Amino acid sequence: MILSPGATVGILGAGQLGRMLAMAALKIGLRAHVYAPEDEAPAYDAAHARTVAPYEDQEALKRFAESCDLVTFEFENVPTATLEFVESLTPVRPSSRALALTQDRLTEKTFLRGLGLETAPFADVPDAGALLRAVRDIGRPSILKTRRFGYDGKGQTMLREGSDLGAVHRALGGGLMILEGFVAFEREVSVIAARSLEGAVAAYDLCENEHERHILARTRVPARVSPGLEPAARAIAQAVLEGL
Repeated sequence: MILSPGATVGILGAGQLGRMLAMAALKIGLRAHVYAPEDEAPAYDAAHARTVAPYEDQEALKRFAESCDLVTFEFENVPTATLEFVESLTPVRPSSRALALTQDRLTEKTFLRGLGLETAPFADVPDAGALLRAVRDIGRPSILKTRRFGYDGKGQTMLREGSDLGAVHRALGGGLMILEGFVAFEREVSVIAARSLEGAVAAYDLCENEHERHILARTRVPARVSPGLEPAARAIAQAVLEGL
């Protein structure tokens, strides 16, 4: 699907990433229509149009979808039901299935394992009893995370020898969680890539990310890695895109 200049890209969510997306669209002659429940948000100033309404308002969503040539989303916590409804009216990229898979850490890691990709060891933790069993299997140090809505170090905590498992479980809300084995690493790298409907894959240069207090502080390009690592990282990205 190719958008011509003057086409409208709908953006669900109005945060800083939505703002950057709207600004990038403007540079290539596209308009942005931002939909979000907030009265004030960063993306509105960069958008051609805005709709301020709840994500559950199907009448407002219908009008929004019909005004757009294509719809996307700027953060991962847009309700899946919202995306599925919009998808019934206009093309959505990435798809509602891609969002559903990546909103939940357990679903996401299970999907990646299903593609034959390596992940940290992990276990489902639906309740406090399951946490005891998971720690016995995975050991410590390990990281207990909520399955949904965590970001910037929120929704997770390190389990060390002596950690009070019951107290940690309660502190994270006692809901559905995942336990991940701790992996010692030298640095974090990332690939931003896209796949066309015809199957062509394009990727930016490999990035090296540095965090401070669990929040991304800087990204370096090119990443300081051995020559063979970038092709391997791109291959992983392509496998994920093809799996989606």
